[in-house]
Amino acid sequence: MNILTYIIVTATIYHADPRQTDDTPFITASGAHIEECCPGDHRWIAVSRDLEDLGFVFGAKVLVEGAEEMDGVWTVQDRMNKRWTNRIDFLVDTDVRGGKWDSVKIEIIYE
Repeated sequence: MNILTYIIVTATIYHADPRQTDDTPFITASGAHIEECCPGDHRWIAVSRDLEDLGFVFGAKVLVEGAEEMDGVWTVQDRMNKRWTNRIDFLVDTDVRGGKWDSVKIEIIYE
């Protein structure tokens, strides 16, 4: 069995906003509820669906490196639109604007 140590992806940001999500912006694909006041405090990410087969599934803790201030531990709680591949999205507060990083290293933390 091959054990994934890390993968390189593109990372972007998203807001809990129906223009960027679906018509229930404060409920993630995993069913988790986003605090409207401070979504960024959750430290949740959405992943492209191709990453799910590699173990990046709901509840997985992920170490992110190479995304500047976004580096650190995040939890997978959402799924991106099927048009995206090899990508993660950081859930951030609405005052955070712009954010795209290429060649970001992500790795599942096994506890």
